[in-house]
Order: sequence, then structure tokens, then C-alpha cells
Amino acid sequence: MKSKAISYPYVAWMALFVVAPIVMITVYAFTTADGSFTWANFATMTQFAAAFGRSFLLAAIATVICFLIGYPLAYFLARERGWLHRMATMLIMLPMWMNFLLRTYSWTFLLERHGLINRFFGMLGLGPFQMIDTQGAIVLGMVYNFLPYMVLPIFSVIDKIDPKVIEAAQDLGGNASVVFRRVTFPLSFPGVLSGITMVFIPSVSTFAISGLLGGGKTLLLGNLIDMQFLGNAYNPHLGSAISLVMMVIVMVCMAVVNRFGDSEQQGVTL
Repeated sequence: MKSKAISYPYVAWMALFVVAPIVMITVYAFTTADGSFTWANFATMTQFAAAFGRSFLLAAIATVICFLIGYPLAYFLARERGWLHRMATMLIMLPMWMNFLLRTYSWTFLLERHGLINRFFGMLGLGPFQMIDTQGAIVLGMVYNFLPYMVLPIFSVIDKIDPKVIEAAQDLGGNASVVFRRVTFPLSFPGVLSGITMVFIPSVSTFAISGLLGGGKTLLLGNLIDMQFLGNAYNPHLGSAISLVMMVIVMVCMAVVNRFGDSEQQGVTL
């Protein structure tokens, strides 16, 4: 009986801060201002197809870049020990110790027309270049903010791979390329999926990065939802419909991760 009583605060917290908001968003998504049932909120979303496509495209580009940078870095961290390992880990975690908006806003001083980067190019007789208020700046902000979420899951999985498995693959005649392709990467695939999910989901729904580095010129899903709840285009029912679609996307991604998460310890064949 006492063990059940301990869980009551957790159940109350879940009901108040998780279940209740989801129920409210679902109700608002399928109703109008007068409370009647409607599908119109979802039909209206077709007007913002460009924002959907743009959000998914930029999020996909940021996710690919994070993977291309994050996997070699995670592999290096898992294989390296000593002061270099500690230093690299600290540099990866350092941005996460600062406020999200603060570290994003700092890039505006670097990318603006008279910022440090353009000053450097000016010393070389180049520029100035238009780097701020562009889609490239938004992708850069996504990569900078979410790269640790790609590195850490992959590092955690690679670090747990038994060295004896690698040694056995090498004893069977596999060179470094074959061992990585047939052993290391398949065993690290659950971490890759987790990293992709943890980068893609916040990237596709971000609004602070596009607002600060995109100058409000690039409309993403996060900005669209923000406008429906807090902007001049106040329409919480449409905003709820968009948010509900985003939640479905999150659930699908989590289902994919759970589907492949248990395959970490599967056998490997050369």
C-alpha cells in the first residue's frame, strides 16, 4: 500500500502537466471558436504546405550534418582516453551549460554584416557576405545547438561495445573497413537512431533559432505555431491542429527508435 502511495504524486504530475495539455490541444484541434466539431483546422493547414516542407528540409539537412560530424566525433571519444577525451567531452558539453537563447543569440554577433566573421574576411579582402537572416544561418544554429544530442547517444552505444567482439572480427580476417561496416556501425545503429530523433524533432519544431538567426524571414512550423498562440494571427484552434500533427510525428519517430533499440546486442556476421 505504501509503495502505491509513493506513486501518487508522480501520477498527479503526469495528469496535470502531460495528459491535460494533450487533451486540451486535441479538443482545440477538432473544434471551432464556438465549440462545434470541425475538420477545417486541418484543412487550413494546406495553406502552409511550404512552411511544412521548409521545416522538414532544413531539419533534415541539420540532422545529416550533425550525423556526419557527430559520428566520427563520438567514435573518437569512445576510443580515446586520457586528457584528450576529457577535453573533447568538455568542449561538446560546454554550450549546453549556457542558456539556449544566449548561445543562439551570440551567433548574431558573429554572422551579422559587421560581425567577427565578416571582419576576418575583410582582412583578406573578401566580403562582406550576407550570412545572417538566411536559411544557412538557421541550419548553422540547429547544428550548433543540437550536435551534442547526436554525439552523446552514439558515444554511449559505441563505448559499450565489447572490445572482444572487435578483436574476434579482426581475428576472422576483417580489416578496419570491414570491421566498421559489419560490426561497429550495426551495433551503434540504435544510438544513431536515437541521435537522429533527438536532433530532428527539435529542429523541425524550433522557432527561437529561426527568429534570431533567420530574422523572421523564414517561416518554420515552430514560428507558425507561435503566431497562432501569441502572434497577431491569433487562432489557437489552428495552432493546436499543427501541434497535434507535430506530436504524431514525434510518436512515429519514438516508435522507430523503440523498434530498433533492442537490436543493440544482436549478433554480427562478417
